[in-house]
Amino acid sequence: MITGIILSFKNAVILSLSKNRQNTKFLVMNDKTLYIVATPIGNLGDITARALETLKAVEVIFCEDTRQTLKLLSHFEFSKKLISLHQHTDEQRTIDLLTEYKSIAYVSDAGTPGISDPGGRLVALAIKAGWKIVPIPGVSAVIAALSISGFPTDKFLFLGFMPHKGKTKMMETIKNSNMTICFYESTHRIIKTLEELKKYLEPTRPIVVARELTKMFETVYRGTLEEIIPELEKQSKGEFVVVVAGK
Repeated sequence: MITGIILSFKNAVILSLSKNRQNTKFLVMNDKTLYIVATPIGNLGDITARALETLKAVEVIFCEDTRQTLKLLSHFEFSKKLISLHQHTDEQRTIDLLTEYKSIAYVSDAGTPGISDPGGRLVALAIKAGWKIVPIPGVSAVIAALSISGFPTDKFLFLGFMPHKGKTKMMETIKNSNMTICFYESTHRIIKTLEELKKYLEPTRPIVVARELTKMFETVYRGTLEEIIPELEKQSKGEFVVVVAGK
């Protein structure tokens, strides 16, 4: 008979880190190293042991929003110097910050940095300055949505956030694509965007709208735009990933 011991997630992570500490050579920071660290998109249980080990080991964490990152660190009961680095941060300011440290982790508000957030610009500047770039993989909202879509994913096109203006070109791209297409949309514009998309897609084109992935009120809507929009009108709060099947 096997006796099972149920550990809390925090304890499980601590145990994992303890057992593997001798193998964490990737954290020996002799060179200037920038770690691109994925964080949960809602459920904090999705953090990886390697992500926590990295966040604890670096000199400083650059983050899209220090308030969001502070919540994450507080939950796992450790602290670290945090510096805000977002889309409005001046390029020279970023370059100056890179000269001050040797080991940096970058985290976005949620998910994998560099995917529709300021992380891409930071990576480009760090590469130019001769830094080593190390990915610490984890959750990505777009990949999570694709994985449950049921549509072909051997090829797909990710469009990022739907623009506020000048959507015509993007709508035409979705209309004419043979590949699965996905994009992000906000709570304030999801209905308007889908209504506009109706003008371009044939009525039978299947789509999936994933709302609040990994969170308490996670909802996945499947069907045509005609079927999904009325359901979303009942509850359109949250963060959305829209996945459209190829034609």
